[in-house]
Amino acid sequence: MDVTQILPLLGGISPQQFMQRYWQKKPLLIRQAIPGFQALLDRSALFVLAEQEEVESRLVTQDKGQWKMKTGPFQRRALPPLKTPGWSLLVQGVDTHEATVHALLQQFRFVPDVRLDDLMISYATDGGGVGPHFDSYDVFLLQAHGQRRWRIGRQKDLTLVEGAPLKILAEFTHEQEFVLEPGDMLYLPPRYAHDGVAVGECMTYSIGFRAPSRGELARELLQRMAEEADDVVGEALYGDAGQPATENPGAIPASLQDFAQSALTALLDDPQALQCALGEVLTEPKANVWFDAQELSGPLENVVLDPRTRMVYDAHHIFINGESYRASGKDATLMRRLSDQRRLDAKTMAKASTDAYSLLVSWCESGWVHTG
Repeated sequence: MDVTQILPLLGGISPQQFMQRYWQKKPLLIRQAIPGFQALLDRSALFVLAEQEEVESRLVTQDKGQWKMKTGPFQRRALPPLKTPGWSLLVQGVDTHEATVHALLQQFRFVPDVRLDDLMISYATDGGGVGPHFDSYDVFLLQAHGQRRWRIGRQKDLTLVEGAPLKILAEFTHEQEFVLEPGDMLYLPPRYAHDGVAVGECMTYSIGFRAPSRGELARELLQRMAEEADDVVGEALYGDAGQPATENPGAIPASLQDFAQSALTALLDDPQALQCALGEVLTEPKANVWFDAQELSGPLENVVLDPRTRMVYDAHHIFINGESYRASGKDATLMRRLSDQRRLDAKTMAKASTDAYSLLVSWCESGWVHTG
């Protein structure tokens, strides 16, 4: 992607300008970000998705001021009648199930893939919404069908309604108000309060981003690194040949504390172990994602990553779906191109080494990569 190219998607500025001026700083309203845009899934197709076990979905309703939320899957008869106002169906990760939605999400890859999460579709009847709230991550809100009225504001009081099934702000004061038509889009940085209410029947596409907390990331990294602890730190046993007889047997010896500290320090000080753990954590598929194994009927020519596949790289490794591979030279260049472009043509594939080709075959058989 040419990050200096002017894009209607970003209101006539380039991705480079957007990231400098707006990303994590301030909202941006973009009228006709996608001119003439029409919903990529109709209502019936979205309802069918919500019936599936592997699709994460939620039903949000409000009755007499009380918010209620149920988690899917939902049979069609479990959803309220279409004429009933004030309810919303939220379907997560639609990009991993529908090719056209996946293609739309690719337009936002001016942000690193490790930050790009998924595309959620929100269907709502008149008056439907999820209440005033804030997200801990950046979000683009693209109107796909009908109208939605957005009220937004910067507010310091982020107190939530106690006991509500959703994170709804107890007090919400908006500063701006917009009605979005199909093709209009609103960008909001993290923790920017907003409330979207459907004006008639509507569908909104939310392009969300991953923002792990320090604690969450530290926990996942330590869990991943612990699996390789014996290889990194070694299996040397604790010894205390100089331990004197003790009058306080309940006390932990200082030498054992030092032994534990040195073991942990050795694990964390290994840069390769940390790099591998980070890449593996960042590409680990979500819990409800699985791949269908497949048999190859011929040689690999054109290959494309499965929409559910997460693939990134650093200076020395390739990471894909929670696994890491050391890569250098022409093989690294090939794999990085696959990660950046999410496909390789036949001309590029012809340059693959035997090892790289074998690895791609194994990924194809696992369903991570497809021919096409």
